[in-house]
Amino acid sequence: MSPSAPYFALLFNAMVWGLSWWPFKTMHAAGLAAPWATSLIYGALVLGTTLLVPRAWKVLLAQPALWLLALSSGLTNVAFNTASSTGDVVRVILLFYLMPAWAVLLAWRFLGERPTPQGLLRLALAFGGMALVIVPAGASWHSLTADIALPDYLALFGGFCFAATNVILRRTNDVPGTSRMLAMFLGCTLMGLATATVGYKLGMLHGLPALQTSWVLCAVGMAMLVSVGNWALQYGAARLPTATTSLVMLSEVLFATLSAWLLGATELTPRMLLGGALIISGALLAALQGRRRKA
Repeated sequence: MSPSAPYFALLFNAMVWGLSWWPFKTMHAAGLAAPWATSLIYGALVLGTTLLVPRAWKVLLAQPALWLLALSSGLTNVAFNTASSTGDVVRVILLFYLMPAWAVLLAWRFLGERPTPQGLLRLALAFGGMALVIVPAGASWHSLTADIALPDYLALFGGFCFAATNVILRRTNDVPGTSRMLAMFLGCTLMGLATATVGYKLGMLHGLPALQTSWVLCAVGMAMLVSVGNWALQYGAARLPTATTSLVMLSEVLFATLSAWLLGATELTPRMLLGGALIISGALLAALQGRRRKA
């Protein structure tokens, strides 16, 4: 196997998630809301994992921490998929990538890792970038949230849940990978189904639409891509340092931004680009600091 294979595997996974906004927007336009789509896609992955690795259930049922992992990863996916299918793609992914900043705060609280000066700098860069992305230019104190929509809040919440997922993964690093993967798939299925059901009961979401070729093909395609992408992530991450993995995965932002701009799904303003640069700088600092620590 080529030495560059792990890098290409990680790039493929980043491309899958960087372009995932398009099938979810397509399914949303066809009447299949993101929570329903999430439950269907990951339900298929739960079934596939069960058939291929049935023993993963035994570990999952015996490890309470994996149910926390299921909850956090499920909320991450439902929030991100809903935000990217209903909001501005670039805004959503930039706000989602505040994850390294949330990770500093969560690791301080739950892992006892006090933030370093570099960690505090990452926080300042990330939250400064967030302000540029979501706060309107020239806003007064009374109108700071005037330009913030539900997808923005969902992206922020999804990034926070993603940071929590990473913390839980670190706490469960002695658990077999297949059981952790099953927990994450199951969490996405259950959280998607629960969110869709509650939204439908409250009149906020439509029920499952009639079968249509467009959304069925998107759902099947996403299930296949997520499955292959997850395998690619496991393959690449197992062969490269964690910090290198983080650096390569930042290409997800590039895939999402370029695809959304080319397909007319976003408008890149100077303010958004500057805010995005600050947020990504915070993520880059986290990855580079990890590389120096590893060295």
